[in-house]
Amino acid sequence: MKPYFQMRGLRSGYAGGVVLTGVDLDVEPGAIVAVLGRNGVGKTTLISTVMGFVRPYEGSITLDGREIAGARVDVIARAGVAVVPQGRRVFAPLTVAEHLAIAAPRRTAPGPWTRTRILDLLPRLGERLGHRGDELSGGEQQMLAIARALLGNPRLLLLDEPSDGLAPAIVAQVGEVIREVAAQGMTVVLVEQNLGLALSVAEQVAVMQKGCIVHRAACAEFAARPEDRRRLLGVD
Repeated sequence: MKPYFQMRGLRSGYAGGVVLTGVDLDVEPGAIVAVLGRNGVGKTTLISTVMGFVRPYEGSITLDGREIAGARVDVIARAGVAVVPQGRRVFAPLTVAEHLAIAAPRRTAPGPWTRTRILDLLPRLGERLGHRGDELSGGEQQMLAIARALLGNPRLLLLDEPSDGLAPAIVAQVGEVIREVAAQGMTVVLVEQNLGLALSVAEQVAVMQKGCIVHRAACAEFAARPEDRRRLLGVD
């Protein structure tokens, strides 16, 4: 199957310093790929570069054959990419309803993810519509961050450490939401330190070291090879 999302020779960084040293990655349509790696290998920089927050020095990023490397953030978003950032980044003074109103497209956008459907998927948000961002629990903030991203009906969803700081029961709920989104045909790239979550939702893993992908495997294969996990991630 032809890759829907593809990176080739992607190099980027900050203030002239190089973080990504040449990333190659293929993601098939509707797949969930988990990007794994120890702290500091460039995972968040990868997400930021795809989304346009960091401009690449060189290389290619294509979505359904369209080149998006180096484009403005708004152009990338309109091309069909959305991000759930690490740390959630909700606006403290705005209510849940106001977050959703801001995130909704200003024009009618075709796609299955309407406010009604999102609140069906995330019913706790429906109960908290009048609550401010700083009145939500960490799990509720994470669900709100996911809801904001889905309202744009993206074709590619980037999630950066969605389990960060969450209790195990909430992490399991996040996993259920990711599986449901992918079941509807969305392509997902998940950057995650929680190996249990990553292996429970993704079909493929891509392991980063020193700014590039050094290992690619099916999740079942990676789960069955503790020697690879120790060598690449330092975990059993």
